[in-house]
Amino acid sequence: MINTKHFKQKLEEEKEQLEKILSGIAKPDPENPDDWKTTPDDLNVMTTDQSEMADVFEESQNKEARERETEERLNKVKDALKRIEDNSYGMCTEGCKIEEKRLEADPTATTCIKHKQ
Repeated sequence: MINTKHFKQKLEEEKEQLEKILSGIAKPDPENPDDWKTTPDDLNVMTTDQSEMADVFEESQNKEARERETEERLNKVKDALKRIEDNSYGMCTEGCKIEEKRLEADPTATTCIKHKQ
């Protein structure tokens, strides 16, 4: 039997960390609170240095990529927490049980080792 209390605690801690990371680079979308939008950087529109502008745009793109990756992981964590609540946590999408060592490695796993893609 899987100790869901243990995994719920791990997932809640990860959720808190991910939300903290996101709050530093994005804000929840007012129209969809489950979606985050990257906060724009202050752009110095008066600069004419193309190299400086390229650096600003590159950093903005990197920030957006970090936001997407972090939000994707947050959504996986939230989904895992929902599975704990509806008592389907630890069940592979193929109908068998997910090994506890797999869940320790990734508490958001939805498949067992055999069915991992």
